[in-house]
Amino acid sequence: MRTSIKKPLAIAGAISLGVLFSAGGVAQAQEDDWDDWAVFQADLQPLNNQQGWGEAWIEFDGDQNEATISISYEGLAEEFDGGPFPHAQHIHINGNGVCPDESADEDGDGLISTTEGHHAYGDVGTSLTTEGDTSPDSALAIDRFPGGSNADYERTIVLDDENAAQVWEENAVIVIHGVDPTLISEEAAEKESDLDPDLPMPATAPALCGSLLASQMGQMPEGAPDTGGGFIAEGNAGLMFGAAAATFVAAVLAAGYALRTRSVTGSK
Repeated sequence: MRTSIKKPLAIAGAISLGVLFSAGGVAQAQEDDWDDWAVFQADLQPLNNQQGWGEAWIEFDGDQNEATISISYEGLAEEFDGGPFPHAQHIHINGNGVCPDESADEDGDGLISTTEGHHAYGDVGTSLTTEGDTSPDSALAIDRFPGGSNADYERTIVLDDENAAQVWEENAVIVIHGVDPTLISEEAAEKESDLDPDLPMPATAPALCGSLLASQMGQMPEGAPDTGGGFIAEGNAGLMFGAAAATFVAAVLAAGYALRTRSVTGSK
């Protein structure tokens, strides 16, 4: 039984509601209340036969670009070769503001790669790293993302004008990458990443996805919902995997997915 993430809507009745944003009212709110607060929320649902789930929140509070971002998830790939399995996470923009469905699997290998899902969620707009740079240049900085099966992430950053506008216009999507290779087809598990040939496909394929929509809550819940992950990044403080991330890449490529082999052998 999985640990339940606190569902904000379950306590909505106990919270005094502030300004209510509807899909049609966000554009007007962007013009009239750009310097006021607003909260956007995404339910993170599994892609590619993964077993995880989660929530993401973005809160603007008195500044049109400064945002506190909180993400909690559980049930993703946990480890590889003794280290935490890195999970890159981004705000994707300039797509259709949605998550891809199974029809996005163009090559029929049973996996939606990051590029196959691009038409739905768009480009990497912000890299939600634990510290340092948050631009698309850090999209694959696997040593600066949370890792393991569970994580609680919180960081306040300044979004550029384009990213902030895409969030306000409800055209932004949160994507968590990194899939368990034992839960996808052997064909897909053995492929190189479509983003970086030095990485395996499971390292970069999308695992969780959710569209950011204006929340009807007056404020973001206090702190990140607890999933037991024990990880919070605030400002420029965060968790670094360092050698563990390098070990992850080398081990996946060199060992020929030892994790999958062990799983298959154990099932016989």
